[in-house]
Amino acid sequence: MEHLRHARRHLIDGDNLLGPRHALKTTRDYIDVIQQLRREAKGTDRHDLMELQTQYGEFLSWLHQDLGNPDAASYWLDRAMQWSYTVGDNDLTTYVMARKAQLAGDTADLVDVVDLAEAAQRMARPRSRLAAVARTYEAYGHALRGDADDSERALDYVRNALDGIGSDPTPWGVWLNASYVEVHRAQGLEALGKHDQAADAFADAIRLMPGDYHRDRGVYMARQAVALAGARDPERAATVGMHALTVAADTGSGRITNELVRLDTALIPWQRESSVSEFRAAFDSTLAHETGTDA
Repeated sequence: MEHLRHARRHLIDGDNLLGPRHALKTTRDYIDVIQQLRREAKGTDRHDLMELQTQYGEFLSWLHQDLGNPDAASYWLDRAMQWSYTVGDNDLTTYVMARKAQLAGDTADLVDVVDLAEAAQRMARPRSRLAAVARTYEAYGHALRGDADDSERALDYVRNALDGIGSDPTPWGVWLNASYVEVHRAQGLEALGKHDQAADAFADAIRLMPGDYHRDRGVYMARQAVALAGARDPERAATVGMHALTVAADTGSGRITNELVRLDTALIPWQRESSVSEFRAAFDSTLAHETGTDA
């Protein structure tokens, strides 16, 4: 059991640094191993194995989400949700529900994103970290739907909650901090068409990020570059985009690639500028052909 727990922690650390491809097969194999062990396990061991299986299933969903495969991500989140009910850990089930809201936001699902986030909040303990996590995803959902005031109110709630959730014993959502909230504010501003403010907010969030979040830094740089292009600042957009392109090549993150596809298109009006031309040539040589093959 301890080996399985340490292995998952190691896989998560590797994903933060190297991206999802290195962890995908191993994570799937561990789920198979856990299912085999459950056949003979009894009592507490059987319960603990199911809890680990749920955690591995949620993590596998995340890997597919970062690879840019929302259908596979949704499948594994649904499995994790089903398994979590057999565990009887309300925090774990709430976390999976919040992750479903996050995935809906990533895929711009205007129908489900706010409803899923609100469902997670109803499941969460009052004033808990998980309630704040779900409210963060709700904020982005409101922005996607064009509701700027509701989005800002939700973010204000999360900011005010940050100091009070430090003692929350749940292991879920421990990464919720000022940087994470700022990222979602930036994403919301971009969705609302406030490109200048979004670019500045992304820059602030990136400065606050832990140094070992290599892949996520690349995601947010790519999104900042898209915001800069929307703000008609093509030189800075191309410069930031080049940094994100390097991380995309390192990690294979589909989330970064998808943003860089948007950036490549957004920069077409300035394609004769040297920095833009350099980015678009680098993008074409390192990622565009791969994206075309995957399609």
